[in-house]
Amino acid sequence: MISSRLTSKAQTTVPQPVRLALRLKDGDEIAYAIEGDRVVMTRVQKEAVEDPFATFGEWGGEADRKAYGSL
Repeated sequence: MISSRLTSKAQTTVPQPVRLALRLKDGDEIAYAIEGDRVVMTRVQKEAVEDPFATFGEWGGEADRKAYGSL
């Protein structure tokens, strides 16, 4: 059994064996499912981001991505 402590601010560190098993890295989201008296923790799968430049190859350069990336 792997365990960790809860701080006074209701925070905890995800133990390294759990991070490795779920392939967690900085910035990943974690989802929790409550199943009776158990909680299942999983890594949230990131959805593919639609690339607005994929259709138009002539607008696929780095300069275009910088200029229009925030649109």
